[in-house]
Amino acid sequence: MEMRRLGRTGLKVSLIGFGGIPIQRVKREAAAEVLRAALAAGINFFDTARGYTDSEEKFGLVLGKEGPRPVIATKSMARTREGMAADIDRSLSSLKVDYIDLYQLHNVRSREELRQVLAPDGALAALREAQAAGKVRHVGITGHVVDVLMEAVRTGEFETVQFPFNAVEKEGAARLLPLAEKLDLGVIVMKPLAGGALRPVRSALRFLFDYPVSTIIPGADSVAQVKENAALGVDPVPLTPAEREELARQIERLGNRFCRRCEYCLPCPQGINIPFIFVLDGYWTRYGLQEWAEERYRALDVRADACVECGTCESRCPYNLPIRELLKEAQDHLSRAK
Repeated sequence: MEMRRLGRTGLKVSLIGFGGIPIQRVKREAAAEVLRAALAAGINFFDTARGYTDSEEKFGLVLGKEGPRPVIATKSMARTREGMAADIDRSLSSLKVDYIDLYQLHNVRSREELRQVLAPDGALAALREAQAAGKVRHVGITGHVVDVLMEAVRTGEFETVQFPFNAVEKEGAARLLPLAEKLDLGVIVMKPLAGGALRPVRSALRFLFDYPVSTIIPGADSVAQVKENAALGVDPVPLTPAEREELARQIERLGNRFCRRCEYCLPCPQGINIPFIFVLDGYWTRYGLQEWAEERYRALDVRADACVECGTCESRCPYNLPIRELLKEAQDHLSRAK
């Protein structure tokens, strides 16, 4: 596995890392096998979050206990000093470690939130106290709003920045990467597959290899996915001109009106698994698997027509997607009468 420097943290991290969202979907025993496979494949950077339900606990089953300790990163949506201090202790307990290599302010979405976390009683103060106590080694920030991230990293308070970057979403990287290089920040790429919308995986990941990023963190919930992802980082090969053209054609068909599966819209008050329904609709609309998608849609306990249009999901979506409208479209596609 190719190793790269995580900015001024000085940590050496695998080009292909491990994102902790999908592992929520599998049982503990299966999660442990996936994590062991990742370690065996040379992955040494593992990213999770307080908000990813039991992801931290599943990481704690294996990481730091079997083989050399990897670089463990987590993050919290806490914005206050008190809230962040509590979350740091919860993370340590869930991960079953004495310290966390990288703790990140999670999804800072506005200048108001940035001011709040930077205030004397804000979340950053708790992270500094945790560093002094040896609980946290390095501090980073994540988000989807480029202007906010630019302002945040210019403060000099953060050692890493994590943001979405893929063949569809390139605008943020065009602005953030030069600044990150100037400030010697570690760059963590989330959503490298655009939430699973880009296929094949090998093309989507290899698209990123030429850029000055530290680690790319596709999620995985199976050993097969881990092996496929990790193999690409052993001998990183950029895309050929023909592969770039095919990826460009796919992006043109995809547009920007699609779910990235960040899952920030959840939980839905009505119990709708919004990202999964959009995955099925993607198979229906983009990959010619109508019957396959319809069969799985009919098996769901709660379908898109349970939406009462409360708008809670849209208020949380970092991409400002018209989720209610998209759910109606998915319902029309996936519930065709037989």
